[in-house]
Amino acid sequence: MSFVRRAATVLAATAVLTAGLALPALAHVTIQPGTAEQGGFTKVAFRVPNERDNASTTKIEVSFPTDHPLAFVSVKPLPGWEVKVTESKLPKPVKTEYGDLEEAVTKVVWSGGKINPGEFQEFEVSMGQLPKDTGQLMFPTKQTYSNGEVVDWSEAPKADGTEPEHPAPLLKLVPAATSGSHGTASAAAPASPATTPVAAGTSSTDGTARLLGGAGLAVGVAGVIIGAMGLRRRPTA
Repeated sequence: MSFVRRAATVLAATAVLTAGLALPALAHVTIQPGTAEQGGFTKVAFRVPNERDNASTTKIEVSFPTDHPLAFVSVKPLPGWEVKVTESKLPKPVKTEYGDLEEAVTKVVWSGGKINPGEFQEFEVSMGQLPKDTGQLMFPTKQTYSNGEVVDWSEAPKADGTEPEHPAPLLKLVPAATSGSHGTASAAAPASPATTPVAAGTSSTDGTARLLGGAGLAVGVAGVIIGAMGLRRRPTA
């Protein structure tokens, strides 16, 4: 009986460990999908989960890059939320295919709505033309709760590859599939993607993979324990 109790303890500990590994990846503010083609236009959603049990998320403030500014930015209306788009003068003009860019969107703020505990919301943006001379764009985000707390998701990826405590939403840029392509069918009309819902199946995150991996680990541990119990109960010759 003591062996059975020890086996149950090991199995429970394994489940807790795998859950602990998966949860942090699900709790961050992220950008979905996480990749887009260089030189093209794309539609993304800033996915914001509510991490507090005793407060709701009431405001989201996303900062846009100024070192690689985006000439075209439009937002999709979200019922219950007010949106304010701030366009500012850039530190220095940036050359683009459409001429020198002197002003660009530097901040988008959603407010007036509510993300309750245990819920998440997605804030959709159409943007471009994506730069060709960098492999990623960071979008530092501030998340404000109804109790006045502000969480600043603005940390860059660490050099050793580990994840910081409050990572900024990161959009990775990959080379275009074909030369001369703007990456997506929406390149000719950059504003049109804002009216298109996010396609199902594009919102998978590393958190899902960790959950599936954790479940497999737990099943494997259970198999080892059951096998060991069978060996102990088998009569000797």
